[in-house]
Amino acid sequence: QAQLVESGGGAVQAGGSLRLSCAASGRTSSRLAMGWFRRGPGKGREFVATITWRTRTFYDDSVKGRFTISRDNAKNTVYLQMNSLDTEDTAVYYCAAATETSGFALYTREDQYDYWGQGTQVTVSS
Repeated sequence: QAQLVESGGGAVQAGGSLRLSCAASGRTSSRLAMGWFRRGPGKGREFVATITWRTRTFYDDSVKGRFTISRDNAKNTVYLQMNSLDTEDTAVYYCAAATETSGFALYTREDQYDYWGQGTQVTVSS
């Protein structure tokens, strides 16, 4: 089992920035792909960004160029730097971890992930 704890959420004005962190503990000896998802008001949970163990990244088009996902494997931590925030980015952000079974796969679907954090709220006001 791996436990994931997100931090760094909060309230910010449109155009501002936030950095989310996700610390993993427990089963971190396995190679884990990490991802960020979000659920906005009245919406389902949607993919935001993912990073493989070897730091290959992929983003949803809605955040490409504004958000950056990164990881520090020594600290078992993944980050999501969010710039140029818009009110549409208001959501609960969830960190997730997937046991990598292929070095070529991209982990963009919820059902690919084995572990989830509790979520952290991000609120962007106009």
